[in-house]
Amino acid sequence: MVYEMEAFFKMNKTAVIEPIRVLIVIPGDGRKSINPFSHRQSDSLECEKVEVKRFFLKSRTAIKVVLSEMRRFRQKIASYNPHIVHAHFGTVTSCFCALGTSKPLIITFHGSDLNPAPGDNTFRHKISHLLSQLSAIKAKRIICVSKQLKERLWLGKTKTSVIPVGMNVELFKPMSKLSTRQSLGWQMDQPIVLFNARTDPVGKRLDLAEETIKIVQEYYPTTRLEVLRGQIPPDNMPLYYNAVDCLLMTSDYEGSPMVVKEAMACNLPIVSVDVGDVHERLVGVTPSSITVRNATDLAEAVIKILHLGIRSNGRKVIENISEQKIAHQIIEIYLNSC
Repeated sequence: MVYEMEAFFKMNKTAVIEPIRVLIVIPGDGRKSINPFSHRQSDSLECEKVEVKRFFLKSRTAIKVVLSEMRRFRQKIASYNPHIVHAHFGTVTSCFCALGTSKPLIITFHGSDLNPAPGDNTFRHKISHLLSQLSAIKAKRIICVSKQLKERLWLGKTKTSVIPVGMNVELFKPMSKLSTRQSLGWQMDQPIVLFNARTDPVGKRLDLAEETIKIVQEYYPTTRLEVLRGQIPPDNMPLYYNAVDCLLMTSDYEGSPMVVKEAMACNLPIVSVDVGDVHERLVGVTPSSITVRNATDLAEAVIKILHLGIRSNGRKVIENISEQKIAHQIIEIYLNSC
């Protein structure tokens, strides 16, 4: 979609043209290694002439800190006077915004804020999801990163748009397998399957991934499962996607997993269960596969990809959701919410 420059501006009450001002609220301390996709989306909106300021919510659990943050938040609202407040993530973050301002509120739900959490059936977890549902009532518009996630909303589906997080196709791109393996100090002839456990090996089903690779090793004995646990700086991830032979996804629940889209942008073949929006993302991507949730079928799909030994056409497909194109969709929501 092509926008005229005037489409990025809002007419104020005195008929003076001014940029749309958006206060984006992101949980964390501001480090770009935490929720990097939220930072990148904010950057992409700035590139499209939206005036963006960020508010980093330092705590979602310590009551004293949250109360202090509420005062700081309201001061920020008063001084900046945004047209829109955009909360990234539900739970405490979206509820904090809903209580802290009367400005039009947009909430992006990313996955864990609405999805069940395997192995975590605590009272605290249930309360967090309740806060997501309650804040959705207050929101002017809602963005869910997958259709599956939208269906978890109790109310507000009519004001909800499904928009995945866009891909930075400049950062995530095909690179030489030889050079990336040399950079990482890896052997050139060893089959390597990538698995991103982050900080949730239970929910990501590391156990199923490990069981899968044991079966793969019956055919390719030297196959290694490279498990990432959130220790790799986001900007270094393209090295890993280009150095391995396959990405394996076995999660119980996801929203719109960035790891799948990043792998696609690097033309890395993917084997995944049907979770989040992976089925939609992998339409037309070869070689790649979506299988049922058991180690035998997953292993069979991985073995086929290792046997082929070629890269995928994922980048051609993922360009449809580049950061720029997603930014245009979000701007349209902003314009309709002011």
